[in-house]
Amino acid sequence: MKLEYLDLPHAARAQGVVALPGSKSISNRVLLLSALAEGATEISALLDSDDTRVMLAALRQLGVSVEDVGPGSVRVQGATPFPVQQAEIFLGNAGTAFRSLTAALALMGGDYRLSGVPRMHERPIGDLVDALNGLGAKVDYLANQGYPPLHIGRGQPQADAPVRVQGNVSSQFLTGLLLVAPLLTRATGKPVTIEVIGELISKPYIEITLNLMARYGVAVTREGWQRFVVPADASYRSPGRILVEGDASSASYLLALGAIGGGPLRVTGVGSDSIQGDVAFARTLQAMGVTIESGSDWLQATGVKVAEGARLRAFDADFNLIPDAAMTAAALALYADGPCRLRNIGSWRVKETDRIHAMQTELGKLGAQVESGPDWLQVTPPTQWRDAHIGTYDDHRMAMCFSLAAFGPAKVRILDPGCVSKTFPTYFDVYSGLIAGR
Repeated sequence: MKLEYLDLPHAARAQGVVALPGSKSISNRVLLLSALAEGATEISALLDSDDTRVMLAALRQLGVSVEDVGPGSVRVQGATPFPVQQAEIFLGNAGTAFRSLTAALALMGGDYRLSGVPRMHERPIGDLVDALNGLGAKVDYLANQGYPPLHIGRGQPQADAPVRVQGNVSSQFLTGLLLVAPLLTRATGKPVTIEVIGELISKPYIEITLNLMARYGVAVTREGWQRFVVPADASYRSPGRILVEGDASSASYLLALGAIGGGPLRVTGVGSDSIQGDVAFARTLQAMGVTIESGSDWLQATGVKVAEGARLRAFDADFNLIPDAAMTAAALALYADGPCRLRNIGSWRVKETDRIHAMQTELGKLGAQVESGPDWLQVTPPTQWRDAHIGTYDDHRMAMCFSLAAFGPAKVRILDPGCVSKTFPTYFDVYSGLIAGR
């Protein structure tokens, strides 16, 4: 039964050790790479969440063999082109699945229709579609120009000229093109050159893509962040086995608990050896006065006790490289010693919800003074806290961020807490095991 709301108990302390769930970004990438690769791949520590279930269901619907081989482990047998050449596929609100599968299916020579939840149909995809059609694909809109749902038909793939894609809306567009470029090199016998128009946002997510492609045998030549070349002989080969790192974005909420609840709070599964950019959130915490320790696969935060009147240091920072973890920083601004500004977060506008609007609205309910612009947010901590029912907008990160509000003096109710199932279904169970009251 769906839980309509969750009343958070007042919290004063937080400490403990948590094994992180697998990374969403890595999980969905390796699922698709394994399906495109020659051979079978056993994936372990795979994230079990709405987004990965959507990708798994889609691959199975497309005829890819996906076998459960143990808790959190699957074996994927590569098969290109996908055996099923005609399908209608529902992808929920999973951006990583929708964008990358759009790119892959555009080069499969089949006939497909892709759709999602209403919010997915409000998330732009025009830049990716334009790039794919420039490669000879045949992708059409079924409703509004520039947005899902999509019809993918049988095109004529070609790689005679560089393909160009906008870089300032979503890094998932470039990721999709990179992931499927080896399909095009195999079809044409030519290298594929991808050029980025304008500034590329969320560069660490592209680094994840390039790192994982290399694990599957494809080395991409990168010229700055504007030009990427996939060689003519590129072909994916299974690495045999691959272990999914813990989710660095999810780590941000837990480390934040240690930052405001005293700690120490340690997360395992991600650390200094991580390929995920969101581990840089640890540096944001350090700048706020939190002690951070780390090992190759763990991070630990020891902070202050805001319930006893201590405060974090205010910040003014550019969060272009870590937009997901930046939401956690916005929630921590409730406990800062002055106004906090988050800059270069325009990508928030096209996520699971308009996150700039959502954060401004919900932080304001708690008594914070919040200002915003097209790509920035400024939060002045409350002088007088107010009890609040926090809307989550069907956005998992809203629910997890606002769990931090329980360390203030107000009564906090989280509406639709089950939305965390998108990436961290057990979040509130884990959370309750880490905090202690006053």
